Amino acid sequence: METYWSEVRSIKEEEEEEDEEEERKSMDEVELEEVWLMEAGLSSLVNSSTAEEVQPPPEALLSTLSRQQVATVRRRLDKYNETLKTRNREPIRDVRDIFTEPDDDDSAERCPSPPSTPQSRYHTPPKPSAETLTEFVPVSPSQGLTCADDLSPCDLMRLGFISHIELSTFLLALGVQSKRSRPPRRRTRDSGVFAVSLNSLLENDRKKFPEVKVPVVFKKLLCIIEQTGLQTEGILRVPASAARLKFLRRELDRCCGGFDWSAVRQVDAAGLLKLFIRELPTPLLTHTHMSTYRSVLGVSSVVHQVQALQMLCLLLPEAHRHTLRALLVFLRKVVSHQDQNRMSLWNVSMVMAPNLFSWHHHGNKPSVIRQQEEMEEAVGGAHLVRLMITHQDLLWTIPNFLMSQVRQVNQASNQRQLGLSKPKRRLLRRKNDKNHRHQITELCEGVIRVHAPLHTKVSMAIQLDGQTTARDVTTRFEFDSSSPVQHLYEVGGNITERRLHPDCLLLDVFRVNPHCDWLIKL
Repeated sequence: METYWSEVRSIKEEEEEEDEEEERKSMDEVELEEVWLMEAGLSSLVNSSTAEEVQPPPEALLSTLSRQQVATVRRRLDKYNETLKTRNREPIRDVRDIFTEPDDDDSAERCPSPPSTPQSRYHTPPKPSAETLTEFVPVSPSQGLTCADDLSPCDLMRLGFISHIELSTFLLALGVQSKRSRPPRRRTRDSGVFAVSLNSLLENDRKKFPEVKVPVVFKKLLCIIEQTGLQTEGILRVPASAARLKFLRRELDRCCGGFDWSAVRQVDAAGLLKLFIRELPTPLLTHTHMSTYRSVLGVSSVVHQVQALQMLCLLLPEAHRHTLRALLVFLRKVVSHQDQNRMSLWNVSMVMAPNLFSWHHHGNKPSVIRQQEEMEEAVGGAHLVRLMITHQDLLWTIPNFLMSQVRQVNQASNQRQLGLSKPKRRLLRRKNDKNHRHQITELCEGVIRVHAPLHTKVSMAIQLDGQTTARDVTTRFEFDSSSPVQHLYEVGGNITERRLHPDCLLLDVFRVNPHCDWLIKL
């Protein structure tokens, strides 16, 4: 534990004198439920604003939920209405008007009810023993694994709504609850490097590097340590001079573009990296779900903890998700050199925990109780960091059942936007099912047309069989080994756009999305 407390002491020494943050206060019941419903994509149920036109109609989203997910939304809506009534305010629509009973055909379109055990909805092995921490490997469905970066922004937004509902359902099934607090007021700057939001940094960086996804200064700090510090004993743990960090910070804020990086030593880069993370106006893991991360510690199964972290990471904003991913990849490299740098997985986790999870005082509680709470906080934070480092590849992988629900939301939303009534949707569905079966029969014997607008040959007919993969198709468009990496995408139908995994079977992709187009691009 000395590693953790040493890092906490270093943080306190490096902090500049500034006003203390406001005490974080819990949200009241109305605000809590209203925020939850808005994050579930159901903002139109609590206000009449139509600003978010890109959101699917609430009926489209609700019609695709599993029974357990429906029960979660019902519970939140009921609680919201009951609280409004106690305050003599007009409740929103009756929950029975929102969840109309589906007919048999509609029921068939919805996701199957989840198994009684949450673990079985995710592709993970049984709970590991206390002595080992086996890495979980996602099992690839035949239509291919999907990572968050493989989806379009529109599909990611809809995935976020479903993941938000599923996370609440999942934790409720495990008997875990979290009480959200209002974010504290933190110093925010519009220019410089430190205390500047990730979005602002990226907006500035993209003027020179349009495709950048992680702030340039963050990547530079990681690069300095990777090039010269991975084998340095105590890297990340040994603190830099507080006075020197203050000087370097001031210089970076003053002239980031013309900063002399050659003067930054390994230990300086490590200190600046941790300082950058701590001073983000919105924490890397965000205010929104910070309390939920801590609630995950109340889950007894390591498997379920990883599954909860997986959904939490899928809920991160894009800039935070990419930056966290870069950090976790870097931390895994540090651990891989532990024979030289003496930074084991637990050491690295202990050092990073107080930087990712804000350390706070415990008031005037008796010393024994205070020490016990601080110890639990230290071990708990380090445990979460260790899980994220170990299972980082799984964190960005979308569970197959959530992908299925995204497709159903898209399909339901498209039908409702066309203004089709329920009988017409039912007739159309039956017609599509008939056409779908006919198309599959034809496809097994025929071809698909793949479009490649960046190539001289802009399209190609591809003969499919049960073993044809996305890699087989992209290989046909490659002329030599120096060609840039290309990917096959499914576009349209029940998805906006998805980059296909090289090993996915195209016939199975067709079966889940028969009306898509096939597109090759970088």
